[in-house]
Amino acid sequence: MANIHDVARVAGVSISTVSYALSGKRPIGEKTRLRIDEAVRELDYMPNAAGRMLAGTRTRIFALTAPLRSDTYAPAHMAFVLAVVTAARAFDYDVLLLTEDEAVDGLRRVSSSRLVDGIIVLDVSVEDERADLVRSLGVPAALIGVPGDAAGLVCVDLDFEAAAALAVDRLVDAGHASVALLGHPSAVYERGSNFPVRFRDGFLGRAAERGVAASFSMVEKDAPEIRQAVSAILDAHPAVTGLVVHAEEGVHTTILEAVAGRGLSIPADLSVIAGVPTFDTSSFTPPLDVIPLIPADSCLRAVELAVQQLEGPIEPRVELVAPKYRDHGSVAAPRPGG
Repeated sequence: MANIHDVARVAGVSISTVSYALSGKRPIGEKTRLRIDEAVRELDYMPNAAGRMLAGTRTRIFALTAPLRSDTYAPAHMAFVLAVVTAARAFDYDVLLLTEDEAVDGLRRVSSSRLVDGIIVLDVSVEDERADLVRSLGVPAALIGVPGDAAGLVCVDLDFEAAAALAVDRLVDAGHASVALLGHPSAVYERGSNFPVRFRDGFLGRAAERGVAASFSMVEKDAPEIRQAVSAILDAHPAVTGLVVHAEEGVHTTILEAVAGRGLSIPADLSVIAGVPTFDTSSFTPPLDVIPLIPADSCLRAVELAVQQLEGPIEPRVELVAPKYRDHGSVAAPRPGG
C-alpha cells in the first residue's frame, strides 16, 4: 500500500509539501499540486484517518447517533439513516453509525479521539441526554428533531405542529365539526418521544382554535387492540366524521379494515388523513390523503448545517420544514346530518 513517502518520491517533492497539499494548510503552486494529484491517482494513495487526525485535518466522517429502541419503527428509522448517509455522501463524507449502546459513551469517545468531524443526532426525545452532551463537546453537530431544551443547539425537523394543524384545517374546511386522532402506542409517549407529542398537541390545539370537537386515543400494535381502539373512539364519539391517523403502516391497514368492518365508507361516511408517515398511502384501500414526512428534507439540511460549522461557529437555531398536503380523495364533506 502506497504511503506519503511514495507520493513525494513520484511527484518529486518533499514529504512536507505533499502534507501541505493534502491538508490545505499552506498554499501550493498549481504545477506542484498537479504533480501531487497525479501521483496520488497513480499510486491510489489514501491518507488514513489516524494520519489526518495527527495532522489536525479532517477525517471526512460524521458520527450518526441513531438509537434502536424496542418500539422503534424500523422502516422509518432506516429511511432517515439512509437519508443522512446520502446527504453526507453529497459532501464527500462517510457516516459512522452509533446505536443505542453507543448513544452517549460512543459520542464522547469518537469526539475526544477526533475520529469524526461532526455529529448528526437522530430520533431526538424531549429529555435527551445526547443534547446536553453535544452542547458540552463543542464539535460541529446538528439534531434531526427538537429536544425540550434546544438552547445552544442546531436543530432541523418537520413542523409537526403545523402538520397536525394542516390536517385539522383540511377536515374543518370540508365541513367536519367533530374530529379524532388515532396515535402511537402509549409507550412512545411515555418515553418522551418528541414528534408524536408535538403532533398530538398540534392537533388538539388547532381543533380548539377552530372551535370543533376533538378526541385523541393511543393505539397499540396488535390487531385486536387496534380494532378495539377504532370501535372505542367511534362509539364514544358518534359525531366524529373526520379521522387523522398518526401511526405505522400496518396500523393504518388494520384501522382501514376496522372502519370497513363497521360498514363505513371512506370518504362518504368518514374522511381519513394519514398524518406524517414515511410510507406511500396511495396504494391503500382506499388511498389516503397524506401529509408526508420526507426524510431527505430534514436530513439534507442537517448535514448542510453540520458542514457549515466546519468552517466556523453558526448561530444556534431550530429550522422547521413546512408540511405539504397530498390529496388522494379520502376527504369529503360529511353527509347531511352526519
